[in-house]
Amino acid sequence: MEEFVDVPFRVRYAETDQMGVAYYANYLVWFEAARSEYCRVRKYPYSRLEEEDGVYLPVVEAHCRYLAGLRYDQEFFVRTRMKDFRRRSCEFAYEVLDAKKDTLCASGWTKHLFINSDGQVRSFPKSAEKYFV
Repeated sequence: MEEFVDVPFRVRYAETDQMGVAYYANYLVWFEAARSEYCRVRKYPYSRLEEEDGVYLPVVEAHCRYLAGLRYDQEFFVRTRMKDFRRRSCEFAYEVLDAKKDTLCASGWTKHLFINSDGQVRSFPKSAEKYFV
């Protein structure tokens, strides 16, 4: 299975600030979309985790380092990989790359706990680990 998943995007007008640059908070939204696609590609989408296993992955920490601004209509992709996987938490890493120049525009990570529907920390199901580890 692929170590990383590349998810293509294009900066929409609504995602830019007054200067025409992608607003910084959108990077976390793109991270989330890329993370969801990563799970889909690994054959274990979030919906399966939630519905079949009763596991939810709230973000407990997030970091983004901005290196080069993205502008309206610019094509880019978010390269996503599992950075760390533990019994009760995991961490995803992201690289935002310009699609034409293949230059790094941003990098970051999100840390997640595994919880049940009551918000209690729980272990990740052994049966699902093979899809992520």
